[in-house]
Amino acid sequence: MKIATFNVNGIGSRLPALLEWLARESPDIACLQELKAPDAAFPLAAIRLAGYEAVWHGQRSFNGVAILARGTTPLEVRRGLPGDPDDTHSRYIEAAVGELMIGCLYLPNGNPQPGPKFDYKLAWLERLIQHAGALLASGRPVVLAGDYNVVPTDFDIYDPTYWRKDALLQPESRASYRRLLDQGWIDALRARHPRERIYTFWDYFRDHWKRNAGLRIDHLLLSPDLAPRLLDANVDGWVRGGEKPSDHAPTWVTLAPSEATDLTRARRASVSGTAARFLHFPSYSIE
Repeated sequence: MKIATFNVNGIGSRLPALLEWLARESPDIACLQELKAPDAAFPLAAIRLAGYEAVWHGQRSFNGVAILARGTTPLEVRRGLPGDPDDTHSRYIEAAVGELMIGCLYLPNGNPQPGPKFDYKLAWLERLIQHAGALLASGRPVVLAGDYNVVPTDFDIYDPTYWRKDALLQPESRASYRRLLDQGWIDALRARHPRERIYTFWDYFRDHWKRNAGLRIDHLLLSPDLAPRLLDANVDGWVRGGEKPSDHAPTWVTLAPSEATDLTRARRASVSGTAARFLHFPSYSIE
């Protein structure tokens, strides 16, 4: 099973790129962020023609998240992150897809910082940590996928020099992300590529894409029970190099079936060991 996350940066203007990616890569589940469209403008007809059903939580001109499933209908469980009934931002949606619980999130950017936007980011992270803990306690296999707007370490950015004051790199943001992982979540992309500089976002300005001057801010976190089933994880960088692209590229994982094969059992220790070794990798710190 292939599960992907993709900040489309406007589903109206990026729909051709989205459909091309779906046709070429055929993810089983796709989590989308930054739809920038109200619910009524979600292009469900085009999504269905591509072979997908969807649930979505839109917002005019800002935010917006969706979960797409190929050949099946995702069953919406939650719309909006719990913990603040006054939060009207469309940044979280949760759905059951087969055995999996999928949380699709678009974490606040937090700039400029310090200030109210950064305070909102940190408060949102606290709510996410609380809800993530409840999801783990449910005992169901979970994937939390989306644009986290957190660069976990300096190893996850081409050059932190000019980004030190950005909300994505602040010690408070990184510490919260670290606390989330400490619950037991597996950062799938980093677990599969513990020593590779791999990015998911490239700014439109100053030829960031051409220079591969990127950031890793799109993450797929797996509940611990999914770690033995992790087969691969990577980024579809070709999408970022296409026509009228988003500034993000789709990021994905592949999971073995729940009925563990001999191969899956054999890989259990090595995959878990890779993740554990990475958590002690010197570059992975919040300093």
